[in-house]
Amino acid sequence: MVLVWASQFLSIMGFAFALPFAPYFLQTELGVVRHGELQMWVALFSSSTALTMAVAAPLWGLLADRYGKRIMLIRANFAGAVVMSLMGAAQTPGMLIVLRLLQGALTGTMTAAQAFLAGEMPKERRGLAVGGLSAAVFSGSMAGVSLGGFVADWLGYRAAFAVSGALLLASGLLVLCCTRETVVPTVRSHVPEGIPESARVHWRDLPAALYGVLAMIGAIAFVRQFDVAFLPLLVQDIHGSLDGVSIWSGGLNAFGSVAGLLAGLATGWLSDRLNPLRLVIAAAIAAAAFSGGQMFVDSFAVLFPIRFGTVFFAGTLEPALNAWLAKRVPEARQGVAFGLASTTRSIGWSVGPLLAGLVAAVNLRAVFGVAALGFLGLAALFGVALRVRAKRDTRIA
Repeated sequence: MVLVWASQFLSIMGFAFALPFAPYFLQTELGVVRHGELQMWVALFSSSTALTMAVAAPLWGLLADRYGKRIMLIRANFAGAVVMSLMGAAQTPGMLIVLRLLQGALTGTMTAAQAFLAGEMPKERRGLAVGGLSAAVFSGSMAGVSLGGFVADWLGYRAAFAVSGALLLASGLLVLCCTRETVVPTVRSHVPEGIPESARVHWRDLPAALYGVLAMIGAIAFVRQFDVAFLPLLVQDIHGSLDGVSIWSGGLNAFGSVAGLLAGLATGWLSDRLNPLRLVIAAAIAAAAFSGGQMFVDSFAVLFPIRFGTVFFAGTLEPALNAWLAKRVPEARQGVAFGLASTTRSIGWSVGPLLAGLVAAVNLRAVFGVAALGFLGLAALFGVALRVRAKRDTRIA
């Protein structure tokens, strides 16, 4: 478990080392400076990887259930190492978008790690495992954006992409050399004779609530990703220039990652003890309040704590549902379940930035107000789901 956490730390650190600075890369290295055109390319950059990930994730999930979840995690890291290195060599915005599409189709380290851990851990520890994985993701992001901001400022954005590739390579080698898979994949497992058909795992054995949970994961991704792509432009607006802006942006993202780290640890512990729906309702309301406050910020002294609160409460939403998947879905179908979760998440990631780009073209700060309304909508959605579940439990009783 610790080794998988460490690999995800390195993997997400690699992605975070350069990707958050893409709006600055587009301006300084690729010559995209016109208002409106810049917003369009930022939105496309943010959403493009999710399009191909939505299509590819279920396929990788099926292959994970048949041939092993560990090999899928290795594949995702090595593919990420190649794609991220090539991004640093991109000469046009179009080339950058093509590589982002390849990133979505070939990577997905978080989904692969979730499925690997869920299959290896006993049920009573899966909440901790998934929560700890989220903590590794946020801490890796914190380290990546912090160090990446300094590297980008000192050596350039292309150098930051080169370091990204090296970190993902290190993550893949860690999984390849230091882990093993104890759960035999279905394609290699032998089903003893005499086992009745009813004892085998089928699609009908999946929990009835699975598809509702998948829809919620997509909705969370839509709202959480709505303002992320345009946060660097808010930092640039407050800072007033591109000189040294990557350091401020990296520091802000790192500060938010601390909040995400704490949220992941807290959610992993609480999800083993509390109703996940009640947890996410309260978190969504708090996230709405902090997210809306970003509209009115004009200094970093105010932006940092407000962003901390936004990320902390938003960061509790999806881990609670991932813990539900890890506990309720049979081991033989967890690769597919997490693959479907990646698809719905990717749909949200893709649509959110595109719509946010339309809002940003009119008013950059309005993006954060719309995100706040989205969090309130999530709270209402989860409230309805909680009421439906309560009525169903009453009928069963």
